[in-house]
Amino acid sequence: MALGLFLLLLVIDQAVKFFVEATMLPGESIPLIDGIFHITYVLNPGAAFGIFPHQSWFFILAGAAMIAAFFHYYSWLQRQCGYFHYGCVALLAGAVGNLIDRIRNGLVIDFFDFRIWPVFNIADVAIVLGVASMIYAILFKIKETDK
Repeated sequence: MALGLFLLLLVIDQAVKFFVEATMLPGESIPLIDGIFHITYVLNPGAAFGIFPHQSWFFILAGAAMIAAFFHYYSWLQRQCGYFHYGCVALLAGAVGNLIDRIRNGLVIDFFDFRIWPVFNIADVAIVLGVASMIYAILFKIKETDK
């Protein structure tokens, strides 16, 4: 089940990025709900909100470290609450999705544009939902004796 979630998130992320890259030019924007939601092709050289631009090697090494830590602790993660376990899987899928972009071209492809928030992608959504799931598990699902 965890592998299925990981692959589903990763394949959807990469497929949509491939489609955006193949059909749009960087900077091009297509309004779906004019002034509210657009598909905008952005090449992000940094992390969230464009912070730490052009630090690809740092992000590649951090991604590799995250993958290594995930596999090192995976037997422990499997024994945790589902919200925590699958939150970690979603976090990893998002990190790997953006890592693939960085390795391929040194930049991350972003496209969801709500005009009031920086442009983001499916991998970013997986990361945010994964972390939210982990926080929920820590606050409400994992008993004090399990910590």
